[in-house]
Amino acid sequence: MDDLRQAVTGALAGFERRPADRPELKVAAVAITLVTTGAGDGAGVADGLAFLLTRRATTLRKHSGQWALPGGRVDPGETTTEAARRELAEELGLELGEDAVLGLLDDYPTRSGYVITPVVLWAGQVGELRPNPDEVGELFRITVRQIDVEPRFLTIPESDAPVIQVPLFDRFVHAPTGAVLYQFREVVVHGRPTRVAHLEQPVFAWR
Repeated sequence: MDDLRQAVTGALAGFERRPADRPELKVAAVAITLVTTGAGDGAGVADGLAFLLTRRATTLRKHSGQWALPGGRVDPGETTTEAARRELAEELGLELGEDAVLGLLDDYPTRSGYVITPVVLWAGQVGELRPNPDEVGELFRITVRQIDVEPRFLTIPESDAPVIQVPLFDRFVHAPTGAVLYQFREVVVHGRPTRVAHLEQPVFAWR
């Protein structure tokens, strides 16, 4: 377990994160929460670790039913790492201290008016969780191996930027979540400083 944590921490420490200079946007944070899979000694990051991914509740006013990492708007006086940990506790009932923060990925500006900071958190061995039904429709533990795949890039008439689609469960995860997970895979699994802020969201996620 310590080896896996150190591997992720080292990969993030060697990554030169790019913040977004977009003061007109609201600030938000999402949590890439890493849990161990029980794959046994010697398992690498791709097989030894999973992360927590949700489908948003269908009753939510915005982005209902979409794939999402736990997260939300940063409150006044709150840091992005504090916001990510608070949202994780509110959505999934999992409380982690500041020492669980392993690092940050690039900011991602969204079409809906936010700039999202992805915060990578270490949870380790976690038992059964009780998601908040007002926010979470379904909760999944996705192994890192499951996102170690090549994404699809589409062109759309509404934008010059490519739309990213990350294959998962015979479906696709779009940006912003898909872009964040793609960068996590590139940086942590393959050690490549791949940038994703330019990748487009599908039109249905613009509002």
